Amino acid sequence: MTDEPITRFEGKEIDVSWDARLCIHVGECGKAEGDLFVGGRKPWCVPDLVSKAEVREVVERCPSGALSYRDKDGLPESAPPDNRLMVAYNGPYYLTGDLQIEGAPEDMPGLRHRAALCRCGASNNKPFCDNSHFEARFEDAGAVGEPGPGLAATGGPLTVRAMRDGPLKVEGNLAILAASGRVAWKGVGAALCRCGASRNKPFCDGSHRAAGFKSD
Repeated sequence: MTDEPITRFEGKEIDVSWDARLCIHVGECGKAEGDLFVGGRKPWCVPDLVSKAEVREVVERCPSGALSYRDKDGLPESAPPDNRLMVAYNGPYYLTGDLQIEGAPEDMPGLRHRAALCRCGASNNKPFCDNSHFEARFEDAGAVGEPGPGLAATGGPLTVRAMRDGPLKVEGNLAILAASGRVAWKGVGAALCRCGASRNKPFCDGSHRAAGFKSD
């Protein structure tokens, strides 16, 4: 590895990139069967050891968007049919879909379909998770009590805007999953807590004001 945030692993048909700025070490890549990712090996990722289809499938498991690929046939990663947000137990929001995260750097292509967003308020890489919830001892089991207004359609663009010193505002078709895996809420827009203080998690209730939450 180098000091550069992005490490690229070149293959004959497909390249893989790993972005240290987004990685929270969930381990979907390292625990995948096969020889694409092998811990302790140099290089850690060798795209030519597996099929191109396997590269795509394993890379798309990465929940933070730290892994991405460049298919040399020009086939891009496609958006999932549904926009979904999972509220992780004591952890971040895992968001998948046709994402349009305002302010996301152009050199982070994995964020177009996958992202791990901070909900504890402690990340030093807001709005993205950096595992600060462990040190902050953030606790929330990820239950979702509200069913939402429902959806007439699924998929389509989902805009994510981190409001200054406030919540995450999402606009577009969205299903929210509780940490248990249950599809709990459906709607076309929501304001999500990212200060860690809301009494109505995962939704914002204005507690960021009393908590003195700062997004910078």
